[in-house]
Amino acid sequence: MDLDVFVSAHRAEWDRLDALLGRRRRLTGPEVDELVALYQRTATHLSLIQSSAPDPQLTGRLSQLVARARGAVTGTRRASWRDVTHFLTHGFPAAVYRSRHWWVPTALLSALIAALLGWWIGTHPEVQATIAAPAELRELTRPGGQYESYYSSHPAASFAAQVWTNNAQAAALCLVMGVFLGLPVIWILFLNMLNLGIGFGLMSGAGRLDTFLGLVLPHGLLELTAVFVAAGTGLRLGWTVIDPGPRTRRAALAEEGRAAIGMAIGIALVLFVAGAIEGFVTPSGLPTWARITIGVVAELGFLAYVYLLGGRAARAGETGDVESAERSASVPTAA
Repeated sequence: MDLDVFVSAHRAEWDRLDALLGRRRRLTGPEVDELVALYQRTATHLSLIQSSAPDPQLTGRLSQLVARARGAVTGTRRASWRDVTHFLTHGFPAAVYRSRHWWVPTALLSALIAALLGWWIGTHPEVQATIAAPAELRELTRPGGQYESYYSSHPAASFAAQVWTNNAQAAALCLVMGVFLGLPVIWILFLNMLNLGIGFGLMSGAGRLDTFLGLVLPHGLLELTAVFVAAGTGLRLGWTVIDPGPRTRRAALAEEGRAAIGMAIGIALVLFVAGAIEGFVTPSGLPTWARITIGVVAELGFLAYVYLLGGRAARAGETGDVESAERSASVPTAA
């Protein structure tokens, strides 16, 4: 693209759009139609310049012009409870459903790795000896030891808040770090599975696996599912960097990144529920079967929410991205 020729050909349109936006009086009907048409053409010009002949000064001017025109055309929009409801019933579950081909395999492989690590540690005393001294291992695994007292070491409300904060940070890291080809996500996920495998192995080696599962399953099912969803989404974002498909890499990353940000909010809500279960149900005096049942019901409820509600929204065209009117303009690309 010859940038000078392009600017000369379209400068009058940009100046006319700027003049219409600067009008203090109310625009007439024909002027409104002209404003909309000029806004659409200028947005296309901006996209062409960004992709073919980026010029910082010109891009900045047109970006500001397009933003002003978008505000004039669409009006000032404020978030409402309707937006929140749409996000919870359509956007978030659809985004999780669409990424199921990433987070479901991630969950299965991670669970397998944690189980293998737990089996290896539990059946090899020499491996346990490298983790801690015998006295420390006994203190960890004995009845009333650290593995059990951990869940009741703080008041339930503050403990639930602490757990929620830690897990939300880990999930956010998985989502954000996915852009680095997904490598940090794999490392974060491995550390989580290693910690789970160590607890599994040490408690099974001490003959108290049933106690460990009774403490972990009530909250762990939903909590780990949320982490797996975040990790799978992060890996998907990393793969988008490598293979954006028919979209341009910029457009693909923008679309998947916006969906990932929305998922971060939804995952934080899921982890809030898991944290509440961990803070109030796990250390409670309820029978083990009742605590595990609560955890299973919460997990099944989330899966039904994703596969039923999210599947229906995804089939209707919902992607979890923002509405089309709020996205940056782009030029269609050939497949």
